[in-house]
Amino acid sequence: MGQLSGMTGFGRAERSDDTGTASVEARSVNGKGLDLRLRLAPGLDRLESEVRNRVKARFSRGSVSLNVVFAEPEGASSLHIDRERLLALAEAGRDLVERGLAEKPRVDGLLALKGVIVTEETDPDEERLAAIDALVLAAVDEALDGLEAARREEGASLKALLLAHVEEIERLRARAAGHAATQPGAIRDRIKAKFDELLPQGLDEDRLVQEAAALAVRADVREELDRLAAHVESARSLIGEGSPVGRKLDFLSQEFNREANTLCSKSADRELTDLGLALKAAIDQVREQVQNVE
Repeated sequence: MGQLSGMTGFGRAERSDDTGTASVEARSVNGKGLDLRLRLAPGLDRLESEVRNRVKARFSRGSVSLNVVFAEPEGASSLHIDRERLLALAEAGRDLVERGLAEKPRVDGLLALKGVIVTEETDPDEERLAAIDALVLAAVDEALDGLEAARREEGASLKALLLAHVEEIERLRARAAGHAATQPGAIRDRIKAKFDELLPQGLDEDRLVQEAAALAVRADVREELDRLAAHVESARSLIGEGSPVGRKLDFLSQEFNREANTLCSKSADRELTDLGLALKAAIDQVREQVQNVE
């Protein structure tokens, strides 16, 4: 038996070593196909293709957002003050200060200006880059593990709901089948009652049988009921097969609805129509839940 997966979930992971700390958050919501939105920390663009491939290997549907952050360890970069720029900025404002148009600049204010404090980063060698990549990808895999587990947990709930709705469809179909078996006689009785009302002298029995038979053929719903039974078996098989079956279940729910609509249009009495409407309501429940299945 396969597992159903939903399309909503969240996963988070953080991995650290002497190269730094990688943090990854993965989220997903419903989607008709697989839509990946990827945000990589500066300097990690080289990993975009590999990360996308890892997401595609796990998921076939859903709108997936992945945020990847990497922080260097303390001491990996150093700060220094660009003294020439600092003095140039102070000198540029001297005239305004002397003319009373500006206050004398404070050092903390000058240090806050862009470009005064410079960060120097050491260029990593190939071995360090490989270690960073391995750390980041391990965090990506762990976050995707969490996302996948969350989607499977949702899928387990969806499976129980779908099977309950399919069981209700089967129950209603069986009731409709039992009621449909009585339709020819009911049709005949209604035709006779109508003609007795309109034609007090009565109606020829052979003509009555012919009229009833013609109407019964037009109102025959056995094919629709047989197809509904087949669809019930197909639905159970797909649910048992496990994801990715969301698109197939969506198509099957449309087929369910088509048969229920035809049954209602052919119905010759109120009770069968009510059963057809109840079938449509149960089928709508299936269609609603199927939108969440991967």
